[in-house]
Amino acid sequence: HMRTHTGEKPYKCDQCDYSAAEKSALTRHLFKHSDENPFTCGECGFKTDSNSHLSRHMRTHTPTGEKPYKCDKCDYSAAQKCDLDKHLVKHTGEKPYMCGECGFRTGRKSDLFRHMRTHTGEKTYKCDQCDYSAAQKTRNIGRNVLKHTGEKPYMCGECGYRAAQKHHLSRHMRTHTGEKPFKCDQCDFSAAQKSTL
Repeated sequence: HMRTHTGEKPYKCDQCDYSAAEKSALTRHLFKHSDENPFTCGECGFKTDSNSHLSRHMRTHTPTGEKPYKCDKCDYSAAQKCDLDKHLVKHTGEKPYMCGECGFRTGRKSDLFRHMRTHTGEKTYKCDQCDYSAAQKTRNIGRNVLKHTGEKPYMCGECGYRAAQKHHLSRHMRTHTGEKPFKCDQCDFSAAQKSTL
């Protein structure tokens, strides 16, 4: 368990640079280097080392993309139980994952790992066209689109404003709607942008 906090990955693959915190994860990984994946999909030939992975894969061939895990609080459904578990946190507001450095709490383990990079300074996403790196993949992708291609695929239907990133367009749209979702908890002031608040 402690390796989830330290990031230590002592189990190394001798055929590539993959490393894992648990021996079982390395064992699963090693199947990728061999033809010994015993579970095969009869529809498309997909192979895996795990029967549960094959069962999950088989749902992609059902007409509706079978989603047997249903939320009892809304109409959400998921193909995998772990996705339903992540969704349920939205209803409970539970935040079981806590940062030992600053007390930040979240309902998702992946959000905690992403948060931890603010303390370590780790930037795992590298730009393949320059020396820029980022802690989050979305920021890196957005920056690449803007800087290297100049492409701005998101357009405002009201005035023609164009943006490289979807959240920039969402922020811009508030100039048309007048929406001010950021509210002061000490007075009745509200703002369209968090930085203004």
